[in-house]
Amino acid sequence: MIRTVVLVGALDTKGREFAFVRDLIAQRGLQTLVVDFGVMGEPAFPPDISRAEVAAAGNGDLSVLADGHHKDEAMRVMAEGLAKVVRRLYDEGRLHGILGMGGSGGTSIATAALRTLPVGVPKVMVSTVGGGDVSAYAGTKDIMFLPSVVDVAGINRISRAIYSNAAGAISGMVSMETPQATEDAPLIVASMFGNTTVAVDHARSILEAAGYEVLVFHATGTGGRAMEGLIADGYITASLDITTTELTDEVCGGVLSAGPERCLAAARAGIPTVLVPGCVDMANFWSIDTVPEKYRNRKLYQWNPNVTLMRTNVEENVRIGELLARAANESRGPVVVLIPLRGVSMLDSPDGDFWDPEADRACFETIKRHLKPDVPYIEIDANINDPAFSSQVAQTLLDLIAQTGRTGQEA
Repeated sequence: MIRTVVLVGALDTKGREFAFVRDLIAQRGLQTLVVDFGVMGEPAFPPDISRAEVAAAGNGDLSVLADGHHKDEAMRVMAEGLAKVVRRLYDEGRLHGILGMGGSGGTSIATAALRTLPVGVPKVMVSTVGGGDVSAYAGTKDIMFLPSVVDVAGINRISRAIYSNAAGAISGMVSMETPQATEDAPLIVASMFGNTTVAVDHARSILEAAGYEVLVFHATGTGGRAMEGLIADGYITASLDITTTELTDEVCGGVLSAGPERCLAAARAGIPTVLVPGCVDMANFWSIDTVPEKYRNRKLYQWNPNVTLMRTNVEENVRIGELLARAANESRGPVVVLIPLRGVSMLDSPDGDFWDPEADRACFETIKRHLKPDVPYIEIDANINDPAFSSQVAQTLLDLIAQTGRTGQEA
């Protein structure tokens, strides 16, 4: 089967560039399918899917958008339409990889479509904003951003190399066969921080020995969103949410928040879940000079030159406890809350820099007070990284999975 690379862009302003990339990809023995989302001038060459079809998919009128007076509306319509068109091409088996090129506007429209595709589908975006913070464009998907260096405007000695690299990248990814395991095991997700690495590594070894594949996500905001995106997409059998620190950044205004609905994807999916207030003793900021003035008198710890941790207080831990109880209460599947009484992180241990039993207790008691009576709440006299705790976490999750009737050995 000859595989197809879908190219998405504005052929009125960037048609010559897309024709160049299209021809390079064709030389690699791949098919191309070009989708035009330009709205102003005429396309440089006839696309396979026209801008009119894209606009119609976005419930818009191309003749109205083309008058140039409603650029914001044109952006919205073409982004929505392109997303629908691209997803339809994938569902029909006509898309094996996708490449977009553009400035900030074109990047916004193209990546709205790229984000509709599952993780693992090759996605390349050549962008003028590719060298900056692209988190808003990438979302939780595996989009490869290639900085255009110069604007996507013409073919010159710089852009020729960039476009060639982009064509080579998408061609190589589409042509690459992903090795498959003899038998794919059910997937479990686990959240981790440097301060819970010991706990997660131990729990993971137990779960893998029981026949599961464990995907570990760094709780950096992006990591939590990626984890919950896979849960929402139906890939995941169970959740070991042992590092819920992203809620701390949501409460304290730290830099690693995953949003107010963190922990709710598993609840809504109804998958077996173990919830732990892991690393809720710390809010994250960048270098110490970026810590907000209102927090300068708090207990601060320089984790490294670029990351500063702030110890949470009683009031903040109460709010975090309320959020964790909410996630447990809203779960449509089996859920257990496990509490490490001797500290929720490596730093929060007896004689540790963040050891504060009063603040921890505020979180624990809030969770217990707000939980529904039928949600198990288990306290363990251990630190989160002690083998006694991580063993109990893993075994509890295995017991919850057994209640659903699906085990790793049966997969």
